[in-house]
Amino acid sequence: MSGHRPPTDDSATDVVRWAAFSCVLVPVVLLWYGGSLAGAAGTALGLAAVTAVCRVLLRQSERGAARLLAEEHAPHRGRRHRGMNGARRGSRHPGGNSPVA
Repeated sequence: MSGHRPPTDDSATDVVRWAAFSCVLVPVVLLWYGGSLAGAAGTALGLAAVTAVCRVLLRQSERGAARLLAEEHAPHRGRRHRGMNGARRGSRHPGGNSPVA
């Protein structure tokens, strides 16, 4: 199995590869079944545009997920954990739950 590609977790690359394959296959099938050359070319351009936009969105999503994962594993230096008490800061009545007369 020397020609076999090792398994990867990059599913976005696989999706883009299949989309690029469809950008070629669909116009060929349209021409095979009697579609016009202009229609097949327009379909190819449309599919290529959709593929490009999806690729950009997938990459942005991957970067965002990687950033969240990095923040999750990074030490929280300089950050203070705010509990429920932090929600009352700046209020007019800083003292407990006593009624104000």
